[in-house]
Amino acid sequence: MSTAILTGQPVPGSSLEGDLRALGFDVMVASGAADTETLLAAVPAGERVAVVDAGFVGHVHALRLGLTDPRFHASAIPGAVTALPSARAALTRAVRSTLDTAPGGTAVKTDAVADRIAAELAADADDVALHRPELGSLVATVPADPQARNEARQAVAAVDDEAIRLRTAVKSRDGFFTTYCISPYSRYIARWCARRGLTPNQVTTASLLTALIAAGCAATGTRAGFVAAGVLLLFSFVLDCTDGQLARYSLQYSTMGAWLDATFDRAKEYAYYAGLALGAARGGDDVWALALGAMILQTCRHVVDFSFNEANHDATANTSPTAALSDKLDSVGWTVWVRRMIVLPIGERWAMIAVLTALTTPRITLYALLIGCAIAACYTTAGRVLRSLTRRAHRTDRAAQALGDLADSGPLAQGLAGAFRSAARGLPGFAAPALALLGGVLVVTVAAVTDFGGPWPLAAALAYVLMSGLAVAAPLKGSLDWLVPPFFRAAEYLTILVLAVKADVNGALPAAFGLVAAVAYHHYDTVYRIRGGTGAPPHWLVRAIGGHEGRTLAVAVAAALLSAQGFTVALTAGAVAVALVVLVESIRFWVAAGKQGAPAVHDEGEPA
Repeated sequence: MSTAILTGQPVPGSSLEGDLRALGFDVMVASGAADTETLLAAVPAGERVAVVDAGFVGHVHALRLGLTDPRFHASAIPGAVTALPSARAALTRAVRSTLDTAPGGTAVKTDAVADRIAAELAADADDVALHRPELGSLVATVPADPQARNEARQAVAAVDDEAIRLRTAVKSRDGFFTTYCISPYSRYIARWCARRGLTPNQVTTASLLTALIAAGCAATGTRAGFVAAGVLLLFSFVLDCTDGQLARYSLQYSTMGAWLDATFDRAKEYAYYAGLALGAARGGDDVWALALGAMILQTCRHVVDFSFNEANHDATANTSPTAALSDKLDSVGWTVWVRRMIVLPIGERWAMIAVLTALTTPRITLYALLIGCAIAACYTTAGRVLRSLTRRAHRTDRAAQALGDLADSGPLAQGLAGAFRSAARGLPGFAAPALALLGGVLVVTVAAVTDFGGPWPLAAALAYVLMSGLAVAAPLKGSLDWLVPPFFRAAEYLTILVLAVKADVNGALPAAFGLVAAVAYHHYDTVYRIRGGTGAPPHWLVRAIGGHEGRTLAVAVAAALLSAQGFTVALTAGAVAVALVVLVESIRFWVAAGKQGAPAVHDEGEPA
């Protein structure tokens, strides 16, 4: 329950009390400004509380944006201020300070009490950050006289806040397909869901179930199944857009919702790849290697994005000629859409997969996906490398720690890093990514060109462990050190893929697919924790599943010591073990984080 305290009796004819109740507030009316502090003290400590000027005039959606967004501890718009329980003490101090500065403990009528409280709250920056949402054309004001009140009411009547609410439910930066083929109607589905009390998490779950049914249809291997799979995949994407739009439309943000949305997106796509492989197998075509390759490429693309963003999140002097050129191209309308389409975002990618599934074969679909994702990966990675080389930026300890966490180094690499720390100080700035790349190329190449069961992949894996330890021996603050995590991901995943192909027995590639999927989930979970400001997974979890170098070595040992059938069993057992440990810890963490009020990371909608 939330409580709104009006600083006095509303102006006759005002709908303010009804508007606040419609937003879920229990309304209390102060007899004057001095009574505000008394009423504030009477509100239970565990409730959100808002202070609203009795003379407030504005749109309901302006009040909604200013007073109900759960992502911010304290928020304010002209004429209203609110605080969650975590910021209650700061709000109480602000109210007390405001009343202390008013003669006789009362406020001058022409001076908005809530605005002065917000100013005091903003000055208390050491304790809480005050959020002020962008209102755009929405009206929120406290008129000083009847004429100003009449003008404000006319301004409210002239703007359709429901139309603004629908428009701002859509992400401000999205792909061409999503912007023009999905969002024009999915926003209305979001409103329909909101009016029926559905939550974003329910829509997210419906999207997952739809995608899993689509994967099941693809797994039938029939033309009707492929057509149904394509249609259902597109509908799943519509629901995927709807859940975020519903969250923005109704401001139902949550830590659990952010995690479910991000996690389920990956689960849907990779489950669909598996469905395509199963469907192809029913027709006598083995495309498991292509499906696994597509998952590896897509995951590595995401790790490139995450690593680059974390490396430059709080870098100083964060400019470069390449970035300036990019900004200049963004000023030319058509180039914006071309550049967004080249990177093959989720909308374009899923549309391509759906259409090709319905019209062609799984092999053609996966080939097209691999080619498209490879082009996108080359484009984005080349641009980021150029930015990094031409940018003179000092990366912070926080960025270096984030890259170290994304590297996912296990006990072997960490132990070697400690031993190599002194030697690493004399290495050039590009040594870390060079060592990661060299070690990865070595282990993957040796696994590919030697016979399965021989000692050479094991020897290469041992060399990879050594190079991995040396690569992370020094803090990852170099201009290209953000490449270290994606190089490690590619090395581990491709080693598993290559050895499964070399095993050349039924079940090896599906088992490899399961193992890579389980490990990829761990890596995505690490990213979501860092982005949410909650830190990396606990050290015991990384040690328990071996780190990237430990898993690579374990797979190489299994390939050297076991038969091809035994290797398949080992991959399956590894996939189950990693999945169980990672999933249990991940679910425990995110459920606890949601209860503790950890920040929810969501994309913003269009400015109002």
